[in-house]
Amino acid sequence: MRIRIVDTFTDRPFTGNPAGVVVLDSGTVPEDGRLQRIAAEVNLSETAFTHPLPPGGEADWALRWFTPATEVDMCGHATLATAHVLHTTGAASGTVRFSARCGILTATAHPDGGITLDFPTAPLAPEPVPAGLAAALGAEPLSVHDTGPHIGDLVVELTDEETVRTLSPDLAVLAEASRRGVVVTAAAADPSLGYDFVSRGFFPRIGIDEDPVTGSAHTALAPFWAARFGRTELTGLQASARSGLVRTTLRGDRTLLTGGAVTVIDGELLTGP
Repeated sequence: MRIRIVDTFTDRPFTGNPAGVVVLDSGTVPEDGRLQRIAAEVNLSETAFTHPLPPGGEADWALRWFTPATEVDMCGHATLATAHVLHTTGAASGTVRFSARCGILTATAHPDGGITLDFPTAPLAPEPVPAGLAAALGAEPLSVHDTGPHIGDLVVELTDEETVRTLSPDLAVLAEASRRGVVVTAAAADPSLGYDFVSRGFFPRIGIDEDPVTGSAHTALAPFWAARFGRTELTGLQASARSGLVRTTLRGDRTLLTGGAVTVIDGELLTGP
């Protein structure tokens, strides 16, 4: 079984968000427990498993994502990584259609190496600041929004970029929360640097203390900041230690996420299919 590690939402190795990608034959899909064990062994935010579907359907490839601890409904960076592998190996060209838990997703490759994902826009809903959230974050939220069932995170607006960058939350408390994770965000301090807003994402409940670049979160961040800025095309910087840029375009109930990807490891799982 071949495993590739791909750095995403970047054009340089060892930055952005790394994802594992396993391309399977249709007849050799392991059982779920084995997929989970492989993802735990790879030990990245997500490992993607994909296999081709019969021709003539609404999708070309089946796609699933596993963190080291559980399967998730939606993942942007591992979808980008999968599309990158399919295109660079010649397994696919043009626009690829994936069938996933959250519906049909597409990925379109561009001549410059970038890939655009077409994802459902998260249905943002404002809500009161949950008890204990400010203490767990170590910062007072300006607003809090729920992101709906497929993502299941809280988007928390903070006062400024510096607060987002220097945040040191209590991960043990966040791990006990009922939501998948918490995404904190603020407007960019200096938009001339090439990004409009910043974010960080914490997901200890599903085995990811801090995600380097969370593509799925930008389906919520895009409508949030589009409403604030009055523009549908924005660029987000996820200000983790590895960092990465996500170019977003809001199209009603769909959000386009564009970024680069680089394969950094290509290896074999030696313990059988």
